[in-house]
Amino acid sequence: MSSSKERAAALLKAWKGDAYCFGRDVLDRLGSISSPYGSKVLMVSSKTPYMQEVNTRIGSQLRNAGIQVLTGGIVPGARPNAPREDVYRLESYILHYQPDCLLVVGGGSSIDALKGANVIAALGGAVTPDIDFYFGTGVVSEALKKTGLKLLPLIAVQTSASSGAHLTKYANITDPAAGQKKLIVDEALVPQVPFFDYSLTTSMPLAVTIDGALDALSHTFEVFCGASGETYGLTGQLAETAFELVVEYTPVLLKDPANLDAREAIGLATDLGGYAIMLGGTSGAHLTSFSLVDIAAHGRACGIMNPYYAVFYSTAIEKQLQVVGRILVKQGYSTKPLERLRGRELALVVAEGMIRFAQSIHAPTKLQDLPGFTEAHLTRALQAAKDPHLAMKLKNMPVPLTAADVDTYMGPILRAAAEGDLSLIKTRDD
Repeated sequence: MSSSKERAAALLKAWKGDAYCFGRDVLDRLGSISSPYGSKVLMVSSKTPYMQEVNTRIGSQLRNAGIQVLTGGIVPGARPNAPREDVYRLESYILHYQPDCLLVVGGGSSIDALKGANVIAALGGAVTPDIDFYFGTGVVSEALKKTGLKLLPLIAVQTSASSGAHLTKYANITDPAAGQKKLIVDEALVPQVPFFDYSLTTSMPLAVTIDGALDALSHTFEVFCGASGETYGLTGQLAETAFELVVEYTPVLLKDPANLDAREAIGLATDLGGYAIMLGGTSGAHLTSFSLVDIAAHGRACGIMNPYYAVFYSTAIEKQLQVVGRILVKQGYSTKPLERLRGRELALVVAEGMIRFAQSIHAPTKLQDLPGFTEAHLTRALQAAKDPHLAMKLKNMPVPLTAADVDTYMGPILRAAAEGDLSLIKTRDD
């Protein structure tokens, strides 16, 4: 195992201890780990052919552990970006079958959708079944406290190097009609049993893993940029390690999608991303990505936006830029010495290195690269940034904004990202 992999595994072990089962070829442990949570489980997964073997193995393990799989098989998971319709569909299964616990096998969308379904199944009768009520921070925990109700235990089996949803307090839910994603942020949503066998990611299309790699960079970079005080050192370790893993191993996957060493590396990097967002919040790139759900995968959208926001944050994140910039220099994506650079000049060099890396893995680097992109997406993103439910993202920025600042500063950032022109970005010093 490489030194960056060893550091990643050690960081995850220090965080979760024995509560998190992760690694290669660990799937056979799932039955024994799940058994304390009840004898009747609702199993949510994909019925696609490439998941058939995994679902069969998991079902057999559950039965051998004395656990009944309700409905006699698999409940279909969520579509990409966890549309609210899928949340309500999964809630209906919970209410009809009354399981002891929930088990979801899949990527971030299915895990997020089942988190949301668990909330409205538990609280819908006593509070409201309207998922919109629970968007924001801490609303679920407050409702549980007031009603004395509890969520069902959740076993989350990650199959895709992606959002880290199996480890976190976040549920991203999308309104497809509006083309807008919103967040539930609540400690009550953290799965009781997070599980990730990195070898399972070989069943995922390569494009999904690349999106996950970009999401790992986004989670760790955005949290590191907003860190200060006691969290700065740890979030720096997470970002540095994740960048090392992603920048080194993603090109390996392009050449050999079945390479287990590389699959493990990207899985570890996305797990570090999950760890990061439990320590601090993401900011600008994630906020904008929520308005691009109809034209881009989440990681891809964040990957486009982070270089542009880095330039806007430039004077506030010089130390962070030096850390990630050194990795880009080491891997040949930036050639300028960074030590004497400051502020916007430093940010431009690092942002250009991030863009070169994205180009090297055939990822889009400007919004106009995305099929279906229109000016309406910029308008939607500016409107969403003023939504009180998403105000946390503005506050998390290293250069915080209010809704009144959005048009002045975010407008040029979005225009720059649309056209791929870093020079259009306006900073507070301009």
